[in-house]
Amino acid sequence: MVAALLASLPLVEAKGDGASESLKVMSYNIRLGSAKDGTNSWNLRYAATAEMIKDQAPDVFGVQEALSYQVLFIEENFRNYECVGVGREDGKKEGEFMSIFWNKKTVSMLKWGTFWLSETPEKPSMGWDAACFRTATWALMKDKKTGKKFYFVNTHLDHKGKEAQKNGLKLIVDRIAQINPDGYPMVLTGDFNMEPDNSNLAELDSKMQSARKIAAKTDSHDTFNGWGRGKGIIDYIYVSGFSSCPEYQTITKRYADRKFVSDHYPVCAKLIF
Repeated sequence: MVAALLASLPLVEAKGDGASESLKVMSYNIRLGSAKDGTNSWNLRYAATAEMIKDQAPDVFGVQEALSYQVLFIEENFRNYECVGVGREDGKKEGEFMSIFWNKKTVSMLKWGTFWLSETPEKPSMGWDAACFRTATWALMKDKKTGKKFYFVNTHLDHKGKEAQKNGLKLIVDRIAQINPDGYPMVLTGDFNMEPDNSNLAELDSKMQSARKIAAKTDSHDTFNGWGRGKGIIDYIYVSGFSSCPEYQTITKRYADRKFVSDHYPVCAKLIF
């Protein structure tokens, strides 16, 4: 079924000035597959996720909340993509993955790692007042079109712990500085569980820019939909070191006749080195 749907959907290619040197990135909270979401359960919407990925065709994207079989689903249906990431519960396969996927035709991965958003970031652990284990996955990548290196970081901040949100984001900001001494362009994607006016974003705002805010073409759409019962902007793409961001978009399009691909809308940005 999924294969037939993918075969019937035309792949959308980037067009226009500078497209050949643009990098398209995406952040997607896929909604964990074990959630009891009734008519929005994973077994009823996985085809919509597949259609969305093929239609958007990002060069690199980060997923949040993905369980191992959801990661495997994307890998099996998109052979031109590879991914890195670990389960947050044990650093292997258990729990949610903050995986990074990249298109092998346009991007290569040079090295990667995962750290936990806690006082002991090198091992599976829960930090501060968090309700869950939280991680960030990072990768040093190379854009094959331009030969430029860049970092991509993907995360999911805690949904309850205020100290965990504040300290987790600070840890990410500090780690970004540590892993990137050469000052390569940087992309940070994730579900931050914070609205744009949250004071905890101040330090990040001083070091990186929100693609939503700086894009030449952008929108102000909510990124959380709660299956039609929620609202809010809590999913982000932050960037630094790129010359411009021609476009940012919240993906609200229907796929596979589904109103929602997840309880979050994916967000995408086109970046120019």
